[in-house]
Amino acid sequence: MQSFAAIDFETANYCPSSVCSVGIVIVRNGGITEKLYRLIRPEPEWYSYWNTKIHGLTIEDTKDALIFPAVWAEIVPKIENLPLIAHNSPFDSSCLKAVFRVYQMDYPDYQFFCTCRASRKVFAKSLPNHQLHTVAAACGYDLQNHHHALADAEACAAIALKIL
Repeated sequence: MQSFAAIDFETANYCPSSVCSVGIVIVRNGGITEKLYRLIRPEPEWYSYWNTKIHGLTIEDTKDALIFPAVWAEIVPKIENLPLIAHNSPFDSSCLKAVFRVYQMDYPDYQFFCTCRASRKVFAKSLPNHQLHTVAAACGYDLQNHHHALADAEACAAIALKIL
């Protein structure tokens, strides 16, 4: 796969609609053409201790951020006609569908591919696990700042270019 958008969401709490940041890496013809990171005011607008512990974001970080529809309006033209790739795509696709529902937006039928599933096929039991940082390292990518949406999307793009 040579053209796609690698995407990663972080959430504020256990609600899949509570996206508080998004990272996107656009790949065209095998090369990265654009990177995008945006904070998003989550819905519902509260942060769980556990989610903040994972990604470090708090309500202070997103209190002045745009809501999802405004952020997505900027993203849509950049990802048009591209498949979306995520590591553990069921999580990211469920977040996207949930936030579309919350804002009563029409959900396009985005095509998602999963680098975690692909890793299980390609690497099988040769890896201790198929977590993003483990798979990224196996693909020669040094993931820094894990759980920052853009860093994770960059790692996902590197994995996809190696194994998809």
